[in-house]
Amino acid sequence: MYYLLSLLAGVLISVMIAFNGGLAEQYGIYSAVIIIHVAGLILITALVLFKRDKVFAARYSWFLYLGGAIGVLTTVFNNLSFGRISVSAILALGLLGQSIAGLVIDQYGFFGMPKHPLTKRKFFGLLLIMGGVAAMINSFEILAVVVSFAAGVNIVISRTLNAKLSDLTNIRTSTFYNYLIGLAGSIIVFIILGRGEIPLPSFDIIQSSSNWWIYLGGVLGVCIVLIGNATVVKISAFYLTMLIFVGQIFSGILIDIIITGQFSVRILIGGILVALGLCTKTKS
Repeated sequence: MYYLLSLLAGVLISVMIAFNGGLAEQYGIYSAVIIIHVAGLILITALVLFKRDKVFAARYSWFLYLGGAIGVLTTVFNNLSFGRISVSAILALGLLGQSIAGLVIDQYGFFGMPKHPLTKRKFFGLLLIMGGVAAMINSFEILAVVVSFAAGVNIVISRTLNAKLSDLTNIRTSTFYNYLIGLAGSIIVFIILGRGEIPLPSFDIIQSSSNWWIYLGGVLGVCIVLIGNATVVKISAFYLTMLIFVGQIFSGILIDIIITGQFSVRILIGGILVALGLCTKTKS
């Protein structure tokens, strides 16, 4: 079951990026981040109340609650990239960021994780991943490339903190704090950078919008965080990374076909190279 959930998470991530990107195009990048977190917080609060979880019953180290704040940057970065490079390229660059961040964490044991020194096999796998990512980038917009990579780094940090908090509480409580802190962070980001944008959608705008699905990104985000909190300690990092990637990349290619009406053999080849790189880097 956990393998299927990991595969589903990869598919949902691709769809969420497309939904959030559409929301950002309509309201602006920073306004969209607020809307996403409001939608997600409403859903997870309903789940918490239904399960009668006591989310404020205990306090833990302050840094464990920062997963949601870091996740705000991930959403902002993905929204910045959407429309500048393909969804497949965004996912691939994010995966590269995740791979390098994972290697650094393994090398030095950050966040209390066990140390796993860099090996020649891992380094060769990283080179394959970089080659696959390069093949998948359809246009080299430096901003989109850099922030997509940074989004991947943020994902690793956020996922690690959320999982540690989940171990101490449960997956719903961890997800609740992810969106509560994330909403606070998104409001701060909006105040600083989002001047001139519409902070929340009015009823008239929602009613006149034919793309109603763009408001579902926050809901998908809750599902992804819940799945991540449930699977990260249940299956090996190798299978988790591979299954999420497979779900991401091939659904990303399908989304690119829907959006652009074109199929890219180059992106498919790049995806295969990245998969081979992951196998080489993570296989013991």
